[in-house]
Amino acid sequence: MTDGSLSPDNAPQGASASGPAAGGFPGTAADTTAERPWPVHHLTGKIGQYVHRMGPVWVEGQVLRPSRWKNLVFFDLRDPSENATLGVSALSSVVDRMGTPLDDGSRVVLHARPRWWARSGALKLDAADIRHAGVGDLLAQIEALKEALAAEGLFDAERKQPLPFVPRRVGLVCATQGEAEHDVVVNATKRWPSVTFEIRRVSVQGQHAVREVSQAIEELDAIPDVDVIVVARGGGSFEDLIAFSDERVVRAAAACETPLVSAIGHEKDSPVLDLVADYRASTPTDAGKRIVPDAAQERAGVDQARRDMRAALEALVAREARGLDQFRSRPVLAHPHRMLDPYRESVARARTSADRALVAILAGADGATRELGAALRALSPQGTLDRGYAIARDAAGAVIRDASTLTSADAIHLRFAAGEAEASVTSVSPSTIA
Repeated sequence: MTDGSLSPDNAPQGASASGPAAGGFPGTAADTTAERPWPVHHLTGKIGQYVHRMGPVWVEGQVLRPSRWKNLVFFDLRDPSENATLGVSALSSVVDRMGTPLDDGSRVVLHARPRWWARSGALKLDAADIRHAGVGDLLAQIEALKEALAAEGLFDAERKQPLPFVPRRVGLVCATQGEAEHDVVVNATKRWPSVTFEIRRVSVQGQHAVREVSQAIEELDAIPDVDVIVVARGGGSFEDLIAFSDERVVRAAAACETPLVSAIGHEKDSPVLDLVADYRASTPTDAGKRIVPDAAQERAGVDQARRDMRAALEALVAREARGLDQFRSRPVLAHPHRMLDPYRESVARARTSADRALVAILAGADGATRELGAALRALSPQGTLDRGYAIARDAAGAVIRDASTLTSADAIHLRFAAGEAEASVTSVSPSTIA
């Protein structure tokens, strides 16, 4: 087939290289005109002749929708990177030789011969050998990565951050098309209608997935009012989810300062991102329910708490009121003066005793004071002066005890019981006391 037409070299055996073919149709595609076209069955026959000359080929792809019918197995083989699909059929014995189930989404390598179905105009593959493609190698690489990251402490429980009770805004990393976004947003909004989202739609599989997912996590982490980040993807095969076990994505999640929720695939799926995330949701739906509280449940909780507090307060008031009534009903509170009666006589006796003791103390103190006063008066110089004596002092103010210390004309000062006088010595007589 060259330049969009079937060449003479590709014509079935027995057909002429030029001129009309059997049935009067043009011999080659180049000979067809609007007046002399090929019928559909003639074209499909020629396509079939070309395809049937191809030999068996090894093909790699992703299994979609496998089904069994009698002794045959049918499925589509998809190229995830280019979104191209071919139908495949194989004997049940070929599939059973694989040793493991041929699951939807699994990646396989098969040896098949192309076959053209003229009636439906479809190209299909008849598979003679089917093998899983590189899953063992990928699993070994992922296990090695897990061991290395675990040794760094990236999976430690101490690193896990608690999710906010009511996030201001939720960051969401999801596919450009898929149910994951719907599952997260709808379930979160049902529970908390005021929640808002900052969404980054990225490739979640294929060659661009790792870069776009990592970049989206970093962008959302840099937004101040994004309080939690959800990385969500619907279910798929092991190969479909391989981007979420890539070291670059895992380290971007580990470096994220915002709490991060991993909601990849279904509950049985477990990419490495689940181990480093702060919370692992089993599905995107579970993530939508986990990141926000249930408003109805919280309102019910508040209402119940208010009822409980009201009931507790009413019970406390009622209990205290009963206690107060019991106290008020006691005789001592009904007639409080009665409890003072036993003490009136005691107080009267105590007052009498106190009066007597005070009088005795004062009398004793008065007598002692009189005695001390008399003693003081007897010893006081004033008493001596009152008996007619005087105190003489010299000019320096010193008391004169010996007349021999004086000379004529010395000035002296005299103090009497009442008054004072200045005098001058006229003569001095010697002491006559032996």
